[in-house]
Amino acid sequence: MTLRPLAALALMIAPSALMAQDVPPADSKPLSEILAGIEADLGTDLGHFDEVDWDDDGYYDIEYRTADNREVRVRIDPVTGEAIQR
Repeated sequence: MTLRPLAALALMIAPSALMAQDVPPADSKPLSEILAGIEADLGTDLGHFDEVDWDDDGYYDIEYRTADNREVRVRIDPVTGEAIQR
């Protein structure tokens, strides 16, 4: 009798596990190219990168500081290299 609730729980969890991405897709741009694009776009307005993380929802979460020390956080599509609207 306890197998039915466990089976139902497994079926509910399985789709969400399939949707999570542990690594960027195979057709992703190299991370170095994405960061270089941000550097090129910002030029001297970029201070430094604080954090670069892969989010298992399928995007890079990049945090950087501007030259005037303002914190900026962007989500970047790994395939196109474009910012994703929040």
